Amino acid sequence: MKHFLRMFVQVCLYFYCKCLWRCLKFVARKLTGRCELQRICYNTKPGASRTMKIESSLRGSKSKLLQTSVSVHPDAIEKTIDDIMDLKKINPDINPQLGVSLQACLLQIVGYRNLTAEVEKLRREPYDSENPQHEEMLLKLWKCLKPDSPLEARISKQWCEIGFQGDDPKTDFRGMGLLGLYNLLYFAERDTAIALQVLSDSLQPKYREVTKKDLSQFSKAEWERKKFDKAIGYSFAIVGINITDLAYNLLVSGALKTHFYNVAPEAPTLAHFQQTF
Repeated sequence: MKHFLRMFVQVCLYFYCKCLWRCLKFVARKLTGRCELQRICYNTKPGASRTMKIESSLRGSKSKLLQTSVSVHPDAIEKTIDDIMDLKKINPDINPQLGVSLQACLLQIVGYRNLTAEVEKLRREPYDSENPQHEEMLLKLWKCLKPDSPLEARISKQWCEIGFQGDDPKTDFRGMGLLGLYNLLYFAERDTAIALQVLSDSLQPKYREVTKKDLSQFSKAEWERKKFDKAIGYSFAIVGINITDLAYNLLVSGALKTHFYNVAPEAPTLAHFQQTF
C-alpha cells in the first residue's frame, strides 16, 4: 500500500509540474513577448550553459519539429532553423541574432551526436594485422616512442617496452578496438616530448621516501596504506587504452557535453575527443 501511495504521489507531482511548467512558459511568453528559445539565447551567454538549455528545451517540446531538430543532418540545420522561426512566428529580419545563436547551438548538439557515433564506430572496429593502414599506424606509434630503437620484428617482445602485454599488440586492442590505437598515436605524434616523458616515468618510477617524522604521524591503518603508496611503474600502452575507455564512457554518458560545448565553437570533432584523452 505504501509503495502504491508513493507511486501515486510521484505521478501526481509529475503531471502537476508538467502542467505548471507549461503555464509558466505561457505566462513568460505573454509578459516578454518572446518564446523560450528567444529568452535562452538573449539571456544566456554563448557556451555550454546556453547550448544545454537549448537542447533541453528542444527535446522537451511537444512540437515534433523541435524534438527532431537535435538529430538532423548538419547540412539541414539552416533549413531547420528557418522552419523553427516559421513555427514560432519569429521574423528573422527583426531577430537576426536568434538564427545565428540557434545555428551555433544546433551545430554543437548535432556534432556531439555525430562524434559519439564516429567514436563508437572506431571502438567497434577490431585491429586487423592484415590491414596495411592498421599496421602502418602501429609501426608509426613505435617510431614515435622509440625513435632510436628499430623494431627487430613485427612480432617481438620489444612491444613490452612501450607497455603492451605480449609480443603482438593486436591482442591488447580488443576492448577499445582501433580507438585505442588512434588515441595512443595522437598523443605520441602531437605531444611527442610529453609522451616520451610519460613513457620514461612508467619505466622508471620515482619512489617517495617515508621519513621517521612521517612515521610518527601515521596511524597503523594509514601506514599500511602508505606502504603501497609508492609508484611501481605501469604499462604505458595498456594505461592509455584504459584511459581511452574512460574517455569513451564519459562521451557516451553525455558527461563531456559541458566541456565540448565550451571548447568547440561549432561541431565537436574527433580531434576534440583525442585532446580530451
